[in-house]
Amino acid sequence: MARLKRVAPIGVPQHIVQRGNKRQVCFCDEHDMKAYLSWLMEFSVKHQVENHAWVLMTNHVHLLCTSRQAMGVSKMMQSLGRVYVRYFNQRYGRSGTLWGGRFKSCLVDSEDYLLEVYRYIELNPVRAAMVNCPAEYSWSSYQCNAMGKQSALQTPHELYQRLGPTRELRQESYRELLKTLISQDLISDIRRCTNSGVAFAGEKFIREIESLKLGRVSARASGRPRSV
Repeated sequence: MARLKRVAPIGVPQHIVQRGNKRQVCFCDEHDMKAYLSWLMEFSVKHQVENHAWVLMTNHVHLLCTSRQAMGVSKMMQSLGRVYVRYFNQRYGRSGTLWGGRFKSCLVDSEDYLLEVYRYIELNPVRAAMVNCPAEYSWSSYQCNAMGKQSALQTPHELYQRLGPTRELRQESYRELLKTLISQDLISDIRRCTNSGVAFAGEKFIREIESLKLGRVSARASGRPRSV
C-alpha cells in the first residue's frame, strides 16, 4: 500500500521509525548512541516534543513521542537527521546519505494501543536476540519506564501514569507488562501502520482524526488493526 500523506495533530502520540540507508549501520559504538540521544534531547526541547519511549538499534531507531507544537516531530527529526549525518560522516570519513529516506510514522490511539507500542519498542533488542531481557539493553527507555532511571529525555505519557498511584507501583506494573513478548500479529500490525502511515488505532479514533480534515489515516480497503 502506498504511503499516506503525513498527518500529525498536536497532542497525538506518534510512532517513529528511521532506518539506515539500505539497512546500513548508523550506530557503530556507544559514542554514536550518546551523541544521537544528546541531539534528540536538544531538538525535542527546541521543537516541544515529549519522548515517551525509544530504542536505538544498530541500523535503526524507534521513538514514541507527542508533539506540543505544529509539525514538532517533523522539525525535530529533520534537525536531528542533519546534525547526526554530518557528525557520522566526519567521524568515519564518509560522505553521502546515511538514512534511508524520510522517517516513517503513524499516529497511535492512546487508550487502546499506546502501551502496545511502548512494549513493541522496548522489546526490540529481545526480539533481535541481542539480550535476554530488556533491562540488559542500555540504549532504550526501559530503564526509565521500568526501573526508575532518571532522564531529562523521557516524559511519561498520561496512560503510563495510570498504571499506578506511585512511581514504584507504575514501574512494577510496567515490568509485568513487558514480561510477555507481543504476538506476531500485533508486530505485523504495528509495522504495517508505521510503514504506510495508517493510524494504529480503533474506528472511533480514526473517525475523530479524519473529521479534522487533515488527511486520511485509515487503510480503508485493507482493514485496520484489530482490538487489543
